[in-house]
Amino acid sequence: MTDTQHWLTARTGLVPTPPPQTRHSATEVWDESTRPTAPEPDGETRFTGRGLSAGKHLIEVHNHYRAELTRVRDILEQVRANAMDVGVARGELNAMTLRSNNWTLGSICQSYCLSLTQHHTMESGAIFPHLRASDQGLAAVIERLDQEHQVIHDVLEAVDQALVDLVRHPEDLSGVQEAVDVLTDALLSHLAYEERELVGPLSRFGFFGGQV
Repeated sequence: MTDTQHWLTARTGLVPTPPPQTRHSATEVWDESTRPTAPEPDGETRFTGRGLSAGKHLIEVHNHYRAELTRVRDILEQVRANAMDVGVARGELNAMTLRSNNWTLGSICQSYCLSLTQHHTMESGAIFPHLRASDQGLAAVIERLDQEHQVIHDVLEAVDQALVDLVRHPEDLSGVQEAVDVLTDALLSHLAYEERELVGPLSRFGFFGGQV
């Protein structure tokens, strides 16, 4: 646990998710060592019940995306190993939170990517400006998170292209596997960084102006 995670847990009782310890792809989409860290609030800072709910909710939303990503990876692996046929895969996917009327391996990936895009759009378009206005010390962190959202958008585009290629060559899952591996590494790293930096500010200021 980092120093930031220690003070967050000590002051709020919330535990940001640590970054992943293993990688799935050799491709690195950014340099994690250049990520800025927001200044720690002074000892007089108080966290309200509504604010703490906002910080907790961010972790819960992120956990949902982590769980769905794990399930997508599991289904890909089972299809690759011929341990799950298309009919069973569709049944498994249909039981997930993300639903479609016509389940295919491509549709679940596309639905998941769309959901992530909407989540990041809400953060960048509404939550981030509110936090930046509430605490100017968050400016560098929010700028970096915005940049990472753009990178993840490009990673999602690569997943989309891999799905197009899969339609042409349905017997070859290697392209989709690599694209999902890159997405996994980038997304898990990003979510952990975002929690580390924003759970505290959200617990002080809420998601939007006037919430706390």
